[in-house]
Amino acid sequence: QVQLVESGGGLVQAGGSLSLSCAASGRTFSLYTMGWFRQPPGKEREFVAAISWNSGRTYYEDSVKGRITISRDNAKNTVYLQMNSLKPEDTAAYYCAAETREAYFFSVRERNKYNYWGQGTQVTVSS
Repeated sequence: QVQLVESGGGLVQAGGSLSLSCAASGRTFSLYTMGWFRQPPGKEREFVAAISWNSGRTYYEDSVKGRITISRDNAKNTVYLQMNSLKPEDTAAYYCAAETREAYFFSVRERNKYNYWGQGTQVTVSS
C-alpha cells in the first residue's frame, strides 16, 4: 500500500505562484512515475505534468508548459509542482498520482497508468 498526501494549495491572485508537494509513504520501493492531474470546476480530471522517478524525464501539458515545473526528491519520495504566472483557468483541485507497477501500455497522460492517488489540494486563482 502507498499513501499520497498533497499540500501547498491555496488562494492566490493571477500572476502569483504556488508550490505543491506530494509525499509518498508506505511501500514505495518501486516508483515508476509520479504525476499531477487537476480537475477544474465542472470539468473532467486532466493531466498536468509527470516525471519518471529514475530518469527524471518530465512531461507537461501544453497549456502549462513554461509556467509549471515538476521535480522530485527521490530520497524523500516526494514530488513537487512549482507553479508560476498563475491564471484563473488554473483553478482546480490538484491530485498527485503514483505508478508503482510498470504499466507501460499507458502513457503518462492517462489516468489509468497510475494506481495510487492522493486526496487532492485546492488551488484557486483570483483575478
